[in-house]
Amino acid sequence: MSGMGSYLKKHTEALVKAVGIETACEITGKSKATLGRYYSMHDEHLDRFMPIDAVSQLEEVAGYPHVTSALAELQSITLGFDERRNDIKKNGSVNSDVIALSQRFAMLMAEYQESIMDGKITVNEAKRLLRETSMLQQVLVDMKINLEQESV
Repeated sequence: MSGMGSYLKKHTEALVKAVGIETACEITGKSKATLGRYYSMHDEHLDRFMPIDAVSQLEEVAGYPHVTSALAELQSITLGFDERRNDIKKNGSVNSDVIALSQRFAMLMAEYQESIMDGKITVNEAKRLLRETSMLQQVLVDMKINLEQESV
């Protein structure tokens, strides 16, 4: 097996163990044996991997994206883990998204106004602007997700 396959299997096992095998069975509708095959290193199971929908369901419960982060690492991609995502209501409306976007943009502009008053932006001010920009970006991502859900 390639190093990539064994790496994914190890992270799949970590995901199942983080949730608990019984809970994982309930969530995915798969048996213990089937889940075990997804992370088994035996020759007859080397080509079996957990379906992506099952990974997504388990990662939501686990609270950490074990397999997703492993996939990202294998592609030299950096992910940002946003712990507040679990607090976001799942069915936001476009109106509430536009309001959140306006508020976040206003906060960014207020931070910029305060930072540029003396004609230069210090390192700490740049960090605050970056943090506000990142929060604005997250609001846009949330809005995109909600629009995609509404268009289905």
